[in-house]
Amino acid sequence: METAISGAILAIVTTQKDKVASGVPVFFAKDQEEVQRTCILLSRVLKAMTHDLENGVYILVRH
Repeated sequence: METAISGAILAIVTTQKDKVASGVPVFFAKDQEEVQRTCILLSRVLKAMTHDLENGVYILVRH
Protein backbone atom coordinates (compact mmCIF):
# COMPACT_ATOMS: atom_id res chain seq x y z
CA MET A 1 0.00 0.00 0.00
CA GLU A 2 1.39 3.34 -1.06
CA THR A 3 0.88 6.48 1.00
CA ALA A 4 1.03 9.76 -0.92
CA ILE A 5 0.27 13.40 -0.29
CA SER A 6 -2.47 14.77 -2.53
CA GLY A 7 -4.23 18.10 -2.82
CA ALA A 8 -1.32 20.01 -1.33
CA ILE A 9 1.33 22.45 -2.53
CA LEU A 10 4.59 20.49 -2.64
CA ALA A 11 6.99 23.25 -3.74
CA ILE A 12 7.24 26.81 -5.02
CA VAL A 13 9.57 28.08 -7.77
CA THR A 14 10.18 31.79 -8.33
CA THR A 15 12.71 34.49 -9.15
CA GLN A 16 11.15 36.94 -6.70
CA LYS A 17 12.11 36.38 -3.07
CA ASP A 18 9.72 39.07 -1.85
CA LYS A 19 6.66 37.25 -3.29
CA VAL A 20 6.81 34.12 -1.10
CA ALA A 21 6.73 33.19 2.57
CA SER A 22 5.88 29.57 2.96
CA GLY A 23 6.12 26.35 4.94
CA VAL A 24 6.88 24.37 1.78
CA PRO A 25 10.22 24.17 -0.05
CA VAL A 26 10.92 27.29 -2.13
CA PHE A 27 13.33 27.18 -5.08
CA PHE A 28 14.76 30.53 -6.21
CA ALA A 29 15.90 30.77 -9.83
CA LYS A 30 18.07 33.42 -11.46
CA ASP A 31 15.86 33.87 -14.55
CA GLN A 32 12.69 32.64 -16.25
CA GLU A 33 14.53 29.93 -18.17
CA GLU A 34 15.81 28.42 -14.92
CA VAL A 35 12.31 28.64 -13.41
CA GLN A 36 10.86 26.62 -16.28
CA ARG A 37 13.63 24.00 -16.18
CA THR A 38 13.31 23.63 -12.39
CA CYS A 39 9.52 23.26 -12.67
CA ILE A 40 9.87 20.53 -15.29
CA LEU A 41 12.38 18.56 -13.23
CA LEU A 42 10.46 18.92 -9.96
CA SER A 43 7.15 17.97 -11.56
CA ARG A 44 8.71 14.75 -12.83
CA VAL A 45 10.37 13.87 -9.53
CA LEU A 46 7.37 14.78 -7.37
CA LYS A 47 4.76 13.48 -9.85
CA ALA A 48 3.08 16.88 -9.58
CA MET A 49 1.50 19.50 -11.82
CA THR A 50 3.00 22.98 -12.20
CA HIS A 51 0.66 25.98 -12.01
CA ASP A 52 1.67 29.51 -13.04
CA LEU A 53 0.18 32.11 -10.70
CA GLU A 54 1.02 34.78 -13.33
CA ASN A 55 2.97 36.90 -10.87
CA GLY A 56 6.34 35.21 -11.30
CA VAL A 57 5.47 32.42 -8.87
CA TYR A 58 4.90 28.78 -9.84
CA ILE A 59 3.47 26.17 -7.48
CA LEU A 60 3.79 22.41 -7.78
CA VAL A 61 0.70 20.52 -6.66
CA ARG A 62 -0.19 16.85 -6.57
CA HIS A 63 -3.91 16.45 -7.32
